[in-house]
Amino acid sequence: MSERPHVGDGILVVDKPAGWTSHDVVGRCRRLLGTRRVGHAGTLDPAATGVLVLGANRGTKFLTHLVAHDKAYTATVRLGVATITDDAEGDPVGEVVPATHLGDEALAAAVAGLTGTIQQVPSSVSAIKVDGRRSYARVRGGEDVELPARPVTVAEFTVLDRRASGPHLDLDVAVTVSSGTYVRALARDLGRALGVGGHLTALRRTRSGPFTLAESRTLEAVEADPAVQPLADVARRLFPAREVDAAQADRLSHGGVLAATGHPGTVAAFGPEGVLVALLEDGSRGARPVLVLTPA
Repeated sequence: MSERPHVGDGILVVDKPAGWTSHDVVGRCRRLLGTRRVGHAGTLDPAATGVLVLGANRGTKFLTHLVAHDKAYTATVRLGVATITDDAEGDPVGEVVPATHLGDEALAAAVAGLTGTIQQVPSSVSAIKVDGRRSYARVRGGEDVELPARPVTVAEFTVLDRRASGPHLDLDVAVTVSSGTYVRALARDLGRALGVGGHLTALRRTRSGPFTLAESRTLEAVEADPAVQPLADVARRLFPAREVDAAQADRLSHGGVLAATGHPGTVAAFGPEGVLVALLEDGSRGARPVLVLTPA
């Protein structure tokens, strides 16, 4: 596939439509951008919508520095029945338990128990690998899968609205979570804590790290204007900047080391005329490039 000359290295923030897998969006954007070098920073379930961050060309190498960022969502949790997948795609588990009697105090206490740093068991239909196979593939093959709990951080878990739906209670919520947190599992665990079962019925990612819905673009908009955010602009948003001279830029382009930056995390090195040279991290010998953007 030939590349369009005006589509360079960069980041593209897409508002993923419902019914599309993240891989579907990547495939579509490969065609729209005219390059096979497109990847994403964090999967969204097919039923979910919202912010999906993509990298194009050398922007794909940027993605490993984006996946660990926290994420924010709006979601709807249905209390009164659990499902095998912890969302509306799966079959119900057990009987329906009326949930409309639950008061605000009980909801607040259960939500508080799921806020902060918690131990979360991922959904069994997640993409986590178990002995080399995806957990969801094992579940769909009829296996019982028990994944170990792991620490996650739920910085915000706010109930925005509540309404009855037959015997069920639907909650509109806003959550901000660390990377690797399953909002489906939060819905499941909220239902368990209240003794009525629960699952997720809607999910929209509103932010991934610094990237928000306000800057996300529909696939139709990308088709009309297949532009990406330049990596230099993105790097200045994400990391502290270090200006280097031409000799230092040349050293970094060869994988050389500079004096330590003094920053605990990643630093973006910019050469003359604002060219993004590399991403740096301090090591025992000084600041070493972890990603070279202008190789020799």
